[in-house]
Amino acid sequence: MTATGQVKQVRQVQVTFDCADPERVARFWCEVLGYEVPPPPPGFDSWGDFDRSLPPERQGSAFACQDPTGAGPRLYFQKVPEGKVVKNRVHLDVRVGTGLTRKERVDALEAEAARLEPLGATRVRLLVSDDYEESCLVMQDVEGNEFCLD
Repeated sequence: MTATGQVKQVRQVQVTFDCADPERVARFWCEVLGYEVPPPPPGFDSWGDFDRSLPPERQGSAFACQDPTGAGPRLYFQKVPEGKVVKNRVHLDVRVGTGLTRKERVDALEAEAARLEPLGATRVRLLVSDDYEESCLVMQDVEGNEFCLD
């Protein structure tokens, strides 16, 4: 309840990516996170069938993926005409080193980076632990969007 006695409403969150190739980026994130592509809309056997039903200027303009458990946010990918030119203001942290410290943590981050690089991820830099933060590995997805292995 809030201070005024009203019941607080919990809202779901969707994370949206601007990109050039929505399906490619969505399928990359499916592999990274263990997400899946949701079923196509009723009346369509596949997303390809649905996409072909759209006007030509809308084809390939969006794609999505979701956590099969329902716990994580839905990811939505929308085609935009401009390319990425600056660092993301928001990024995903993929939590692969939770509870690990020092070398054990770096080893886990490196192992995940080795799994993701053949999928198209690019390693940017390893930020080594200091007195305040544990190590994390900055990466980029298939279109250059930054994310961290944390």
